[in-house]
Amino acid sequence: MGFSISPFMLLRFLALLSLYNLMFASSSFVQPLCHDDESFALLQFKESFIIDHSASSETAYPKVSSWKLESDDCCSWDGVGCDKDTGHVISLDLSSSCLYGSINSSSSLFHLVNLQRLILSDNDFNNSRIPVGIRQLSNLTYLDLSYSAFAGQIPAEILQLSKLVYLDLEVNSLKLQNPGLQSLVEKFPNMEELYLTQVDISSTVPNNMANLTSLTSLILRKCGLHGEFPAGIFQLPNLEFLSVRYNADLTGYVPEFNRSSPLKSLMLADTSFYGELPDSIGDLKLLNEIDVSDCNFSGPVPSSLGNLTELIYLDLSSNNFNRCTLDWIGKQTKLNELGLANLKLNSSIPFFIRNLTQLVDLRLSNNGLHGSIPNWMWNLSKKSLQNLDLSNNFLTGFHQLPVILPWTNLLGLDLRNNKLQGSLPIPSPSIITYSVSNNTLTGEIPKMICNLSSLDALDLSYNNLSGMLPDCLGNLSFSLSFLNLKRNNFNGKIPQICKKGSRLQMIDFSQNQLQGQIPRSLVNCTMLETLILGNNQINDSFPYWLGVLPELGVLILRHNQLQGAIGKPKSNFVFPNLHIVDFSYNSITGKLPLEYFRIWKAMQIIGKNGPMYMQANMSFDLLGYMWNSNYAYSMTFTNRGIEIAYERIPYIFIAMDLSSNKFEGEIPELIGNLKGIQVLNLSNNLLTGSIPSSLEKLTALEVLDLSQNKLSGEIPPQLTQLTFLAFFNISNNHLIGPIPHGNQFDTFQDKSFGGNPGLCGSPLTIKCGNFKGSLLPPLTFEEIDQDSKLLYEFSWKVVVIGYGCGFIIGVLIGQIVNARKYNWFIYLHFAIQHQIGR
Repeated sequence: MGFSISPFMLLRFLALLSLYNLMFASSSFVQPLCHDDESFALLQFKESFIIDHSASSETAYPKVSSWKLESDDCCSWDGVGCDKDTGHVISLDLSSSCLYGSINSSSSLFHLVNLQRLILSDNDFNNSRIPVGIRQLSNLTYLDLSYSAFAGQIPAEILQLSKLVYLDLEVNSLKLQNPGLQSLVEKFPNMEELYLTQVDISSTVPNNMANLTSLTSLILRKCGLHGEFPAGIFQLPNLEFLSVRYNADLTGYVPEFNRSSPLKSLMLADTSFYGELPDSIGDLKLLNEIDVSDCNFSGPVPSSLGNLTELIYLDLSSNNFNRCTLDWIGKQTKLNELGLANLKLNSSIPFFIRNLTQLVDLRLSNNGLHGSIPNWMWNLSKKSLQNLDLSNNFLTGFHQLPVILPWTNLLGLDLRNNKLQGSLPIPSPSIITYSVSNNTLTGEIPKMICNLSSLDALDLSYNNLSGMLPDCLGNLSFSLSFLNLKRNNFNGKIPQICKKGSRLQMIDFSQNQLQGQIPRSLVNCTMLETLILGNNQINDSFPYWLGVLPELGVLILRHNQLQGAIGKPKSNFVFPNLHIVDFSYNSITGKLPLEYFRIWKAMQIIGKNGPMYMQANMSFDLLGYMWNSNYAYSMTFTNRGIEIAYERIPYIFIAMDLSSNKFEGEIPELIGNLKGIQVLNLSNNLLTGSIPSSLEKLTALEVLDLSQNKLSGEIPPQLTQLTFLAFFNISNNHLIGPIPHGNQFDTFQDKSFGGNPGLCGSPLTIKCGNFKGSLLPPLTFEEIDQDSKLLYEFSWKVVVIGYGCGFIIGVLIGQIVNARKYNWFIYLHFAIQHQIGR
């Protein structure tokens, strides 16, 4: 009996089979859930940090906020990636997640042993070392710890990550020295992308780096590299991005390129590369970024660069190229950034720039450019241009100056050190840094300048601008950090420049004709570091109320009409950071400010830690990079008897100039507390008493000027211990006795001591052994006249004594010692005894 099946049953069976297959297939696409132990490890890692928005960039957000204990699947958490087959966490991207805290080898992060990608960039790990526990993540192929405040030596354990092909440790405080770059190259022969910007390597570049044939990106900016750069690296078959910028001691040359090279970016700026750029560079059709500025390249600029029509970044500045035509640059119509600074163009503004309609950054400084700025410039990249630098040329003005400059998105404008005439150009409200110093501009400051609400730095110094300062300048104090109006012809009162919330760090209104009082609104400038109002006509008393400013380090009020006594401080916590004081050439009276000497703490520190110079730092985003501008604080200060213009103020400079006032009384011993002071000038006052021996405590002192006072007594021999003292002036006082010798005192000339009749010894011609009046106190003109008659009478009687007998001698001496001459005789007696005793 045969087996048979009905068509209906067959159809039903096939339908069930299809449904089963469909269900099986569907179940095979269901991703498994995250493993509990890995979920727990992630939550532990989250709890080891605090969320701090200042730990990341402005656009960051805390990805770990989405991580919840009650969530079943960590694979759905922000920044977490899992293997679709196993459910293991294989990727963790916590870049820009506002994480703040330390990380060490006990971190639960290292329990995630299946991780292949780890990205922790743009956080703040509080100068943690890279934990040696990183070796447990042996499956890592991609590691990014950039911009995350790691510090210290990169551990050797990182070399155990043998699968690594991507490594980014940029912009931390890291060292790669033991192991070094050589070890890194040896352990990762398959490396594809290596980013070590600002890692302290301090070595040569190993030759075997030219064997990394898989390498596509090599970024070694500012690493302390030196020696000869291996030329073979330029010819790596897959290399697309090469940057060794800002390694000043790195030398090398650029060899001929292969036509097949995929190179897109060549960045060699601020190195010591030399020789000529090869013509074959023009064969690299993919090349769109070239920066060879501040190198030692010579010869002609290859005209073959004109073939690179895809160029968007070209900087040839500051090399030794031969003068040659650069007209081919006009073909690079896609250029965003063009740097042709310091190439000795010696022409008018190059006409080929007119074709570059997409420029964002144009730098033509220090080129001997002359003539006026042509009208066609107004149509140049009107909407795209963000930075324009025409400084250090001989440009005379604008062919036709619009009311407001036409570049609507301009952020930086530098026109300083030219010969610009006419009225002040006003940029668009987008401007952040604006300098037009050292020109011959005239007229008043237009009130339109107060509309520049984004302005961070404004430098109009060294021009012929005049009139009164606009009251609305105070509106800029919310954005301004740096304001320099030095050496113009401004007059009238200083406006109330600071409002609450002011960001001003530096104000310089010196060398104008400003009058009235110092504006009390300055107390609102709580970030102010430098205030310079010297060489004006300010009529006020000492501004003790500025003592509340916690950051004020430089206060210069020289050459004004300040009057009255300085007085006592209102508390013991005023002027906590003041280290440069100049009140010279005023009419300040009273005693030296003893109580201030006690509390000026910043003057009591030798060798302060900090930057090299005082400056305001500005930055703005330019094509994805931060464009930094540093505006150095400057001042005029008398040092070693000479008025010196300091273009930069050293951060460690500590100085006090109270000269040319009407201070009286003694120099207090407490002045020895100011141990960090380097320049002390108390000259041309009415000071009396002796020179305090406590000055020997001022071991950093280089300049001491006490001239033109009424000081008396001897020079303290302890001053010879001031071994840094290079300038010493005590002339025109009433000092007596021998000049000390030893160390620096043996180098001072006689003019340092002149005008003190009671001083003797080298370098003066008066010998102490023959000088009979060194201990006599200073005499008035009446006393001098009276005593000259007395000496004449005494001399005549001595002659008579020579011919008489002992009796007559006694009688004559008895006649001399009468009431009217008694004091003089006593002085003479002690002076003779003093000289005999020596």
